[in-house]
Amino acid sequence: MFRIWGKVYQGDHIEKQTVYAREERFTYSEFFRYLADICDELDVPTPVLLKPHLFQYAKFNHVVFRPADFMEEVPFTKLVLENIL
Repeated sequence: MFRIWGKVYQGDHIEKQTVYAREERFTYSEFFRYLADICDELDVPTPVLLKPHLFQYAKFNHVVFRPADFMEEVPFTKLVLENIL
């Protein structure tokens, strides 16, 4: 089982948040599916997922998506996914 805390920030304030929990074992090959599910739950577009994003999540247990990581314009400062240990 794993849990990911998804947060949408506007400046330094959390605008929206959710905890994504799955009973299955975490795999990096499914990370885009987890990201898409979290974005659907938060009602925000899904960002482009690159290898550095996966490395950041693996090394630091969190990843930050900035507006430049999205294909469309977004009304927030950043989207943060954090592993809940």
